[in-house]
Amino acid sequence: MEEQWAAIDTYANGLLVDQDEALRNAAGASREAGLPEIAVSPGQGKFLHLLALTNKARRILEIGTFGGYSTIWLARALPPDGLLVTCEREEDFAKKAWARIEAAGVADRVDLRTGKALETLPALEAEGLGPFDLVFVDADKAGIPDYFTWALKLSRPGTVIIVDNVVLEGAVTDATSPNPAVQGVRRFHEMVAAEPRVSATTIQTVGVRGHDGFTYVLVTG
Repeated sequence: MEEQWAAIDTYANGLLVDQDEALRNAAGASREAGLPEIAVSPGQGKFLHLLALTNKARRILEIGTFGGYSTIWLARALPPDGLLVTCEREEDFAKKAWARIEAAGVADRVDLRTGKALETLPALEAEGLGPFDLVFVDADKAGIPDYFTWALKLSRPGTVIIVDNVVLEGAVTDATSPNPAVQGVRRFHEMVAAEPRVSATTIQTVGVRGHDGFTYVLVTG
């Protein structure tokens, strides 16, 4: 089944997703770091790009830069005077991502902040950089509840918040899991369900990244 998922991704992406050298280099960040593939897939990157265009986003917040792959897709959807603030905890990842962002020709629209997101995000609020039109959360899963809290603080009615990797190959259904990532994702879902200012849905995905999913949150009030 997973081979079929990957084959469909390859077929559809080959027809619908154009990747230049800058994107291909950013896509190789996982291999370069000796990590499993943790960046979004090409189809998912294009989805984020189209979502930003549809939402006419002028200000985007990304929590979790990693290799800069999703950053480039999102930044390319911004108008020339748009701004994407992206947060990366690991200094080495941030340095390499910035080189890829520059190579992609979008550095003039990107503000890369290095350090723990829970220290960076309050600074963004203090600087008055919000509200953001689109927020993409793709960082450590145990921290998702805190990231969602900050995403709401930095949003407005109409803001779209996308949280990635919220299915975890089905592990999200295991209430007894000792895995902090699973418990973080479960707590996030509970927070969203109890939050009157948003409307949301979680979509399962399959493909070259296996079985996972994302939550689409619309800030309504």
